Amino acid sequence: MEMFMEQLAACRIAYVRQVGPYGPANVQAMNQLKQWADAKDLLNEAAILFGIPQDNPTTTPPHHCRYDAAIELHELEFPEDDSIEIGELHGGNYLICKVKHTAEGIQQAWNDIIPYLQNNNYVINHKPVLERYRWELLEQHYCEICVPVKKV
Repeated sequence: MEMFMEQLAACRIAYVRQVGPYGPANVQAMNQLKQWADAKDLLNEAAILFGIPQDNPTTTPPHHCRYDAAIELHELEFPEDDSIEIGELHGGNYLICKVKHTAEGIQQAWNDIIPYLQNNNYVINHKPVLERYRWELLEQHYCEICVPVKKV
């Protein structure tokens, strides 16, 4: 698995929020976002999509877990649209893990992330972990797990 540090810039996002247990409903939220983005001509090879689990399912009751399916916005002005939320993704220092976009690939990443952080004097910062989806990686069935970190 490929791991590296990256300073992510803050950016504006459009997102669809799903509230409830993480799982199949997250896919539905992402599909809803993709349909909206496609209709707005935003879904192209330059698009960057994010899956943003807002809550830790080990400490938050499943019916309260929030998941945002998001796309980075490049336009400064954006028309009002009741079917989508607009927000900001805060930047910062992230450990980026390129993984196979499978349940096994993501599980293996988490098995490697914690020891990597400990061995390199990092801890997880108090921001959501991001799943980043870029066109060229998706075509190869990869995604990136972006873990917000800070030095100990």
